[in-house]
Amino acid sequence: MTLLQKQSAAGWGFLLPGTILIAITAFWPMIQAFIMSLQTGSSANMTWAEPIFNNYTRMFQDKLFLRSVGNTFLYLIIQVPIMLILAILLAQLLNNKHLRFKGLFRTCVFLPCAISLVSYSIIFKSLFATEGLINTILVNLHILQENYNFLGNAASAKAVIIIALIWRWTGYNMVFYLAGLQNIEYSVYEAAKIDGANGWKTFWKITVPLLKPTIIMTFIMSINGTLQLYDESVNLTNGGPANATITMSHYIYNNSLGQGVANFGYACAMSFFVFVVVGILALINMKVGDTRD
Repeated sequence: MTLLQKQSAAGWGFLLPGTILIAITAFWPMIQAFIMSLQTGSSANMTWAEPIFNNYTRMFQDKLFLRSVGNTFLYLIIQVPIMLILAILLAQLLNNKHLRFKGLFRTCVFLPCAISLVSYSIIFKSLFATEGLINTILVNLHILQENYNFLGNAASAKAVIIIALIWRWTGYNMVFYLAGLQNIEYSVYEAAKIDGANGWKTFWKITVPLLKPTIIMTFIMSINGTLQLYDESVNLTNGGPANATITMSHYIYNNSLGQGVANFGYACAMSFFVFVVVGILALINMKVGDTRD
């Protein structure tokens, strides 16, 4: 064997155990799920659907599934841009080398990420309850005349979910931007200052372009996470009122395990729809962010 062949063989030797594990634990279940998405019936008696793609055509005739898709994309369109913009701004503020107590401020912003998804959903459910803290404050400030049922109204319940998501995940994304900012040489900002660039121009002309790979990565991660949104829909609103806030993952769970239906074939078909949408949006983001000639 030549030296290049030996190096290639050694590389594959190191990669092979991990590749096998990923294939067994990830790709093989995905193949099984796709096969199951072409079947119908209960878990104990699965048969091939007639026609074979019946579960996929059924999705687009299911009004509740289409509502869950609309809700999920509403959260995505509103929450993700606000969250990422706040994360960048906070990272920029907390990257100032002259700022005192930076460690404390960074910890405070990141702290919500340390709270479990179920716990923080229950906390927000208590805060926005009819007799909760938010209603008490708003009534005492005479902003509201009487307690308002935030979680009992479709629009306000969706707004509560969006607020909760922003609070929970802004600090998480801020850490990525902070790491990216710390890799930018401070001399670049000093040169821009000497050239007469103000803070806003420096941010748009230097910080944002240099953070572009990190922005793309966090955008893809945020899209992926929001399209699989589950805990908030289940624990905060339980999909209500009248399924007005239900998400795709919540509806998939209801069809597979949540309501005792055990309709695994249909649930797998909806799961693959989410998988394809995530893949398409990630590909678009990568193409848009690719500046190579």
